Amino acid sequence: MSMASAGRHAPVPFAVVVEVVLVLVVVLGALLIQRADERFYTTMDDAALVPVAAPAVAGAATGSYTWDCGRNERGHRNTANIVVTPGRPGPSHHVHDYVGNLGVRAESTVDSLIGQATTCGNGDRSTYYWPVLRHADHSGPAQVPASLTMTYLGNPRGPVVAMPWLLRAGVGDAYARTNGGANARAWWSCTDTPDRRTMKYPLCGGGTRVVRIFEFPSCWDGSRLDSPDHRGHVVFPADGGGCPVGTFAVPRLRITMTYVVPAGTRYQIDAFAEQRNDPATDHGFLVNLMPAPLMNRVVSCLNDGVACDDTTTKRSAS
Repeated sequence: MSMASAGRHAPVPFAVVVEVVLVLVVVLGALLIQRADERFYTTMDDAALVPVAAPAVAGAATGSYTWDCGRNERGHRNTANIVVTPGRPGPSHHVHDYVGNLGVRAESTVDSLIGQATTCGNGDRSTYYWPVLRHADHSGPAQVPASLTMTYLGNPRGPVVAMPWLLRAGVGDAYARTNGGANARAWWSCTDTPDRRTMKYPLCGGGTRVVRIFEFPSCWDGSRLDSPDHRGHVVFPADGGGCPVGTFAVPRLRITMTYVVPAGTRYQIDAFAEQRNDPATDHGFLVNLMPAPLMNRVVSCLNDGVACDDTTTKRSAS
């Protein structure tokens, strides 16, 4: 063998080169995605202050009504969305947590929930649901909230009317990342910073909990129970709290959850694949099946300026 041939290296097969390039592309892509996803997180030092509530006028609905529907300790979860896609399941990577009505299944419709059992202690048979929260690597189970508070609030510009039976309402936008974010309404905080909120995932310090807040729209058009975009029939109040002309103030639902997330742990909600688990895509829905006498009690508490608390009411899930 000549010196020239001894020093010559055998050519690397083309298939091996392609494989190495593909591996590098995948690794680089994963690193870029991870870096981009870091923008989904923030500390509360960067969060905005919670806006000051508008002052109430004379005769306004200044009361509140609080009740208990549990924290989904039963693990009632599935991929259905009975408001947007009734009667069929959704994609496997987008799971909802439910409290209230226990009849929601993958094939459920709104009408099929009538008469079903409930987790609410006061007999409210409505359903309330939102995407589950998991650790960011999706290796663990859905996280059960450490606490979950249900509160109806009034309106600072006048009295409220009863929410109609079978009304659907939603907050937030599951497609906010790809459709511009105009309807994003996801709010997050930490238990030690109640005066601040953010639309990103907050990195809370040790010993504090992550707070997740849904503030539902509360100005109803007076006729429809739903609308093609599931938004037009129930809209948000204007700045100052007043409802737009042609709409009527109904009880305003606030759901507040807290989660125990170890300091430094990344977490995220279940989302559609193209939304990349962006916190801006957080959302929630309700279907009102609260019995009329109970809804009337809610309205009376709000309009009479009374802080009613039915969280101690106990009821079986039948």
